[in-house]
Amino acid sequence: MQSIIPKKLGLYFLILSFLGFIDASYLSIEHFLGKIPPCSLVKGCEIVTTSSYSVIAGVPVALMGAIYYLIIFLCSVALITNPKVLFYRIIKILIPIGFISSLYFVYVQIEILKAICLYCMFSAFTSLLLVSGLIFTLYRKHQLRKQALS
Repeated sequence: MQSIIPKKLGLYFLILSFLGFIDASYLSIEHFLGKIPPCSLVKGCEIVTTSSYSVIAGVPVALMGAIYYLIIFLCSVALITNPKVLFYRIIKILIPIGFISSLYFVYVQIEILKAICLYCMFSAFTSLLLVSGLIFTLYRKHQLRKQALS
């Protein structure tokens, strides 16, 4: 059985989701401890992490992000060790949702709050890299199908 995604791309998803998980988990811990993460390169972490946009229905956005990245991480491990269509489908659905969410939160930071959270931007960048990898995977699968039909 041919792998759904190449192992290198699975590893790519694994590494990025791990980094995203560490970042979002750190912000979640800081939130629950009532601490503001230090921002050395830009000013605004305190504005972003304490704004009304940092919590949805009482749940910190960072915690939602940590759960999102953890699911991507676990699906990536599963894809690398035992490729199943289900894990790929979960990744294929979640990554665009995460990317669109990141776009929204970057918009909130820049246009509404007029502040930048370095940790949040790292997560957005991670999300951008994940969606780029997914697009590459979809393109590659399309090319392989095209070749098979020729």
